[in-house]
Amino acid sequence: MPRTNFKELLDAGVHFGHLKRKWNPAMAPYIFMERNGIHIIDLEKTIVKLDEAASALKHIAKSGKKILFVATKKQAKEIVSEKVKAVNMPYVTERWPGGMLTNFPTIRKAVKKMSSIDKMATDGTFMNLSKRERLQVTRQRAKLEKTLGSIIDLTRLPSALFIVDVCKEHIAVREAKRLGIPVFAMVDTNSDPSDIEFPIPANDDASKSISLIIGILCQAIEEGLNERRIEKDKEPQQKDKKILRKELETKDIPAAIIEAIVEENEEEEVEEDDDVVKVIDETEEEL
Repeated sequence: MPRTNFKELLDAGVHFGHLKRKWNPAMAPYIFMERNGIHIIDLEKTIVKLDEAASALKHIAKSGKKILFVATKKQAKEIVSEKVKAVNMPYVTERWPGGMLTNFPTIRKAVKKMSSIDKMATDGTFMNLSKRERLQVTRQRAKLEKTLGSIIDLTRLPSALFIVDVCKEHIAVREAKRLGIPVFAMVDTNSDPSDIEFPIPANDDASKSISLIIGILCQAIEEGLNERRIEKDKEPQQKDKKILRKELETKDIPAAIIEAIVEENEEEEVEEDDDVVKVIDETEEEL
């Protein structure tokens, strides 16, 4: 079932493209028509591409990997920081720092600098500095927080990038392409989707359109994270089932009875060897 519908996209103005004279011919497959000099995006194709992107992002989140969201245009900043922060993914809403991906170790050093300044504040070193030095360090910390605070948990290169405007974030696209990192992006009629692995034809200027697309994708990411948590919770129980079955198989017990015992104890956590022995002894008495 699609994650959105035609009316929802229409109400958010996702279908509005740019002026005809500003179009990129590479976007022709995603353009439905031209009206009053403005290109109209084919929303049927938007639905298909949005579902593809959401499924892929859900799979990435489920595997425990990070997706970096990039949106430095003013219409998208607040939307991205609010929705992406809720799913605990890194994002860049200020200026894209050149070499963010291609020179990642240097970026990590800058992030660690923030941590060392925070440590100075807690261990008392900060108070031993002169007033002028404290002011300089505080300003440096604030500057780093503004540009890199949202990627403090990004300890390694992201597995994917999501970009709101590929024309504005062309440097990020170029860096991702150089490193082979897949790019998901909202592509308007003035964009070139050829370098984007998962293009979503949509209006990337209207805040309603951006909010709807980001919201749907963040929901998919949340689903992936929840499924990952559920699977992790099940792992110890599955391990205990194997231990119980192995212990029972060492005794002369029919396979049917072994399966019955394992199924009966599926929801119970077997923590100690004594519990296993007790089950075996009770089964032997029955036989």
